Amino acid sequence: MMKYNHEQDSDGVNSRQEEKIQYGSHVSENYSQNEDETDDFGLSLDEEDKEHLHQPSKYDMALRKYNTDLDDAVVAHKVEHIIAEKLAKNNTTDVKQLLFNCIDLTSLKVTDNEESILHLVERVNAFEDTYPDMKNVAAICTYPIFSALVSQSLEVEEVEVAAVSGGFPSSQTYTEVKIAETALALHEGATEIDIVLPVGKFLDGNYEEMCDEIEELKELCGEKKLKVILETSVLKNSSDIKKAAILAMYSGADFIKTSTGKDGAVATPEAVYAMCTAIKDYYTETERVVGIKVAGGVRTVRDALIYYSIVKDVLGKEWLNNKRFRIGASGLANVLLSNILNKETKFF
Repeated sequence: MMKYNHEQDSDGVNSRQEEKIQYGSHVSENYSQNEDETDDFGLSLDEEDKEHLHQPSKYDMALRKYNTDLDDAVVAHKVEHIIAEKLAKNNTTDVKQLLFNCIDLTSLKVTDNEESILHLVERVNAFEDTYPDMKNVAAICTYPIFSALVSQSLEVEEVEVAAVSGGFPSSQTYTEVKIAETALALHEGATEIDIVLPVGKFLDGNYEEMCDEIEELKELCGEKKLKVILETSVLKNSSDIKKAAILAMYSGADFIKTSTGKDGAVATPEAVYAMCTAIKDYYTETERVVGIKVAGGVRTVRDALIYYSIVKDVLGKEWLNNKRFRIGASGLANVLLSNILNKETKFF
């Protein structure tokens, strides 16, 4: 159920505005007007109110607990070092099988229909019997309209039912619509929800509305996982990526995710490094575990191994499982499977 907006009363009057009006009448009686120090209504302010207006928000205070001043050149250098030093060592069959088990097998095409989604689910159901020595994918991720179909036809208990929601992929719709869509997906069997952080609000510095919305959607999800997509390719730099990651976690995200994969929005090793540092710092500060999901443009075994290497180097072995690490992809499952079996395989 949607939270009450504490800034709006039943008459549609903003309570902060009402405070200013009430306080302004007091000012006009007791203080002379000062044209240089006025509020939004042109009313003069005393020293106490001026100090209040300049107080940092709780979101600013939260960000101050972390070093978010990342140098893009330094981040790029660290990523290059990890790839050069660790990639070859991690190129093993065991690692590739683990990566396969971390895949959110995804179908988010405009041409998706019940037949194509059911075929995908049937392949996941058949995987265990066909390859009994391998663990299955982590989840099947679709649009919410297919959540009931996936939930009802999926026979593998350890595979989650994920749905993109909240006005995916732009997040440009009403909060009420996001809540309704998410509630429907959960009601019809989704066990995980992937939403897009309201990037426009973040870039505008409107942290309160952005975080309130994420909090509402997480409250709706309850114990079910909420993944928040940062859309890192449209953020300005590594510092902004880390800030967005921290605010998403602060608001209740169980996973932070790189990209939607739409409109050229793809993951990069540098973005994943910045996100991993945010998760590590947040865990150190709060002891709350948050997972990371890499999505958008992950098509090759080498791509997957690069992200594995970064997660392992920054976050450690504890994050190398599908409870804390996911890869959102459609074609990667067949690519990894072919590499593991050493023959071309088109199972999915």
